[in-house]
Amino acid sequence: MKRLILLFAAVMLTLPVLRAEEAKEVKDFDPGSMIIGHVTDAHSWHLFDYRSEDGAEHAVAIPLPVILINDGQVDVFMSSKFHHGHADYKGYRLTGGGAAREEVVCVDSEGNVLDKKPLDLSITKTPAAIMIAVVLLIVIIFAARASYKKRPNQAPHGVLQGLVEMLVVFVRDSIARPMVGEAKYQKYLPYLLTLFFFIFFCNILGLIPFFPAGANITGNLAVTGILAVITFIMTNLSGNKHYWMDIFNTPGVPAWLKIFPLMPLVEVIGVFTKPIVLMIRLFANMTAGHIMILSFMALIFILSGLFGAGVGAGVTVVSVFMSVFISLLECLVAYIQAFVFTMLTALYIGMAVAEPHHES
Repeated sequence: MKRLILLFAAVMLTLPVLRAEEAKEVKDFDPGSMIIGHVTDAHSWHLFDYRSEDGAEHAVAIPLPVILINDGQVDVFMSSKFHHGHADYKGYRLTGGGAAREEVVCVDSEGNVLDKKPLDLSITKTPAAIMIAVVLLIVIIFAARASYKKRPNQAPHGVLQGLVEMLVVFVRDSIARPMVGEAKYQKYLPYLLTLFFFIFFCNILGLIPFFPAGANITGNLAVTGILAVITFIMTNLSGNKHYWMDIFNTPGVPAWLKIFPLMPLVEVIGVFTKPIVLMIRLFANMTAGHIMILSFMALIFILSGLFGAGVGAGVTVVSVFMSVFISLLECLVAYIQAFVFTMLTALYIGMAVAEPHHES
């Protein structure tokens, strides 16, 4: 406690005085735009901002390919042509940003926005981050594979090989075998391993605040939705006759509930709600963690604008401490969410392929 008080006093004593124009910028700070802008998708990968000698603020970002289809015509160019939304290009304009979702709209020669919108197939920040994550994950797995080839039938050597083996064995023995069943788990193990490693790796990359990490991949509903759809398709294609019979002719249920038919309706709805729950749980948990960290950071500028730099400096100590704490907690959540998504997927598949147990 004494050390915390001394740290607070040191920050207060060494606090620089804000200039008038800087204080005005702090008061004009928009926390909503900052937070939403960091957790949503974008047509460029923003790195940082800097201020030139004339006082103008400039953004440094990595441009990404813009692919648009408009009236049968395909237009491909880099997002830098929009100059961060300040310029039109080829009859297109990039709108939104910050708290609003980015989208490309059509404009006429006079700069008026038209009613139609092009089909946007651009490689935005999230798809680019997925490609980076997949490449890095493949490199890690093949590096571990090469270690096994060099030292066959020996204990893991090094952190990388040991970590990969530990996670593979964990998914096999703690998820696939008990959930799918000893007889059929090997058929679905490759998918479960891919699912676990992809989600876990993307979650970890989302916690690293600098390029090529920092993108909120699993905090995007499109990404978690596709993963849930793949699980939905695999589960129902794998379902045996007993799985479908239990849905439309649920055992142990009174006959009048089957004739109504209330229980078959509930079971059919459950088939679709299971993947929806998978999608929303992963999206909500990862997005909430990022928003909490950014909120603590935004609190510094909000209180500085309201009560002055002294209060902002005092809040900085608490905000940084809480941000570090939430970040460490997010590391645990990144693992838990990968485990839960994979475990429930294995459970759904196991329910679909399970054979009925007959009394002897």
